Amino acid sequence: MLEFLKTCLIVCPLIFLGSFVDSVAGGGGIITLPAYLLAGLPIHTAAGTNKLVAIAGSVTASAEYVFSGNVMVRIALLSALGSLAGGVIGTELALLIPAATLELIMMFVLPAVALFLSFRKDFGMEKKARRLSKPLESSAAFAIGLVIGCYDGLIGPGTGTFLILCFSGILGLDLLVSGGCAKVSNLASNLASGIVFLLNGKAMYSILLPAALFSIAGGYFGSRFAIKGGSKRIRKVMFLVLALLFVKIVYDYLT
Repeated sequence: MLEFLKTCLIVCPLIFLGSFVDSVAGGGGIITLPAYLLAGLPIHTAAGTNKLVAIAGSVTASAEYVFSGNVMVRIALLSALGSLAGGVIGTELALLIPAATLELIMMFVLPAVALFLSFRKDFGMEKKARRLSKPLESSAAFAIGLVIGCYDGLIGPGTGTFLILCFSGILGLDLLVSGGCAKVSNLASNLASGIVFLLNGKAMYSILLPAALFSIAGGYFGSRFAIKGGSKRIRKVMFLVLALLFVKIVYDYLT
């Protein structure tokens, strides 16, 4: 019982924070996965528990975005389908491509994205006129889910952030609507991955309920924070997520 309480005290506050950040700009896994490792869970058990708990926060945040009218349902669902397929492909590729190679690539990609956002201060701040026909837009939504879902299977952290960037940059959605679509799409990959981990017994079942409750709370307050503040708040949090992700990848690569 004492060990369980100790684990809860370490994990639950960080789960709330990670779920909050993830609901605003993606990238919450940078905070939540280390929380389980800090509590002493083995890596695969930590990953499985993280995915299962993330489902609760993702469902809550997705519902908030949908009910507030900040999700383009067709785009979100098509992207979610692509994300499911991409996650499977990415997991298979992870077995073939050295992790160090991928991390080296990301060390160049992340600063480039941050610089792009710094110079493009209007990026994702308002909806642009539709640039693609409906068939092309639908195909692009599926392709975004497929590619970023593949990234999720290969590397993982920052998936939601890259979904937001793609929805805004390619489809011309503002950052708030992009965030809503990203939550629905990311929910699909979390669900698929969580089921696989669950079937293989890779989860700490005793911590699931309390961690899920904190994840739900973080998802609710994070999505409300984003919805009330709009694209400006999301943009600010995205810089924080990109910085944290860059530090994590550099650390992983060097160690």
